[in-house]
Amino acid sequence: KKVLRRRGKRRRQKKMKENKGKRSKKAWIIGGSIIGGLLVIYLGISAFFISHFYINTTINGKDFSGKTESDVVAYMKDQVEGYSLKIIEADNKTDEINGEAISMTYKKDDSVKDALKNQNPLLWIRALFSKSSAEVTINVDYNEDALSKAIGSIQAVKAEQTEPVSAYPKFDGESFKVEPEVYGSAVDMEILTKKIKEYITNFEPELNLLNEKCYKVPKYTTESKEVQKACDDMNKYCQASITYPMKENVVVDKALISTWVSADADMNVTFNEEAVRAWMRDFGKTYDTVGTTRTITSPTGKTVEVSGGTYGWSIDEEAETQNLIASIKNGEVVTREPAYEKTAASHAAQDWGTTYLEVDLSAQHMWYIVNGAIALETDVVTGLPDAKHATPAGVYSILYTEPDSKLIGEKDPETGKPIYETYVRYWMPFTYQGHGFHDADWQTAFGGSRYQSYGSHGCVNMPVDQAGALFNMLSAGTPVVLHY
Repeated sequence: KKVLRRRGKRRRQKKMKENKGKRSKKAWIIGGSIIGGLLVIYLGISAFFISHFYINTTINGKDFSGKTESDVVAYMKDQVEGYSLKIIEADNKTDEINGEAISMTYKKDDSVKDALKNQNPLLWIRALFSKSSAEVTINVDYNEDALSKAIGSIQAVKAEQTEPVSAYPKFDGESFKVEPEVYGSAVDMEILTKKIKEYITNFEPELNLLNEKCYKVPKYTTESKEVQKACDDMNKYCQASITYPMKENVVVDKALISTWVSADADMNVTFNEEAVRAWMRDFGKTYDTVGTTRTITSPTGKTVEVSGGTYGWSIDEEAETQNLIASIKNGEVVTREPAYEKTAASHAAQDWGTTYLEVDLSAQHMWYIVNGAIALETDVVTGLPDAKHATPAGVYSILYTEPDSKLIGEKDPETGKPIYETYVRYWMPFTYQGHGFHDADWQTAFGGSRYQSYGSHGCVNMPVDQAGALFNMLSAGTPVVLHY
């Protein structure tokens, strides 16, 4: 019995193996049939794409998926017939470019055929996952002159062309702020022509000039970082404030500095140093007093005008220009005197102050005024009233004081010797040409009209005692006012 059971078991196992082998073979047959069928289908589709475009193929912007070369050509020819491009302009104005008017025709070439040839039919499945498996552009032909004429007749082109204005830094009285841009009406002919040709080629029905940016646009807008940066840079200069205490305070602050800074078309900020220099020249003309006409009232009550001379305020314009430029660039807030070549006692109308020498050349009399009061006065003898010897009128200052001095005149051309050599006890010059106050013991009288006959070579002759008294009171730099 045991032997019989073992034999039965082996027979069952053998039968099971035979059945399993039959099922496996059947599965392989079925699977192979399916794959073969799919392959046939794939190859069939591939064969289709030998003469048809891939899925997702666009030509001149139109979908030609699964279409033939003939379909494309037929479409193009059909589009040419009756084609027109509507031009939509600003303010809802419209124009039209008619295909017939520009002799528009389909320009047949091999681009469609080449695009079809470039397709690998066996790789058609990849086109299912690509939005632009083939981008083909077909040209149309038209009369260039006719198109140019049509473009020139567009209302936006014929209208007055107002150029756009970029946003720019503008001073509002307090600081530079961005002034908004202005959009004009000027057409960008290069972009317009390009877009019209592109739209015609693609058989587009409408061209919106605003949407396609066919109008000239400002280079910079309120959103441009370059404009804001320019404002910031210009405002740094305007932080400075320099006050000059003259007759009244003269202030160089943002109101003036703002006129000296500018931004060019590329928003590069420039500080105009030449403008500062020009302003300083005017500043000097206003407040320099050397040689200007001033008024003096003598102790006698006589009021006269006096001009000329070397005394007064004189600004060192170049030095102060550099000082001012540096202060502005450093953003300084400061009050200071300008750099001077020459200074005076006061910024008042009588800039010689209240201590000075006054000589009335007509009255032949002089005064030494100290702190507004007469400290000394005396009759004098001044220069002979001729072109060579007259004592110069004007405002000067005592250059120095020197005791026991030898005065030497110019040389006589015939003898080669000085025309005079005179010793004086007290010498107080006020010009480098040899004019000054000194004692003159050779004069037998002073004042009156004596100078007309016995006048000096230009000096102010004084009695010895008065010259000595003045010498002991006087110091270098004291203003001297001489007038008629």
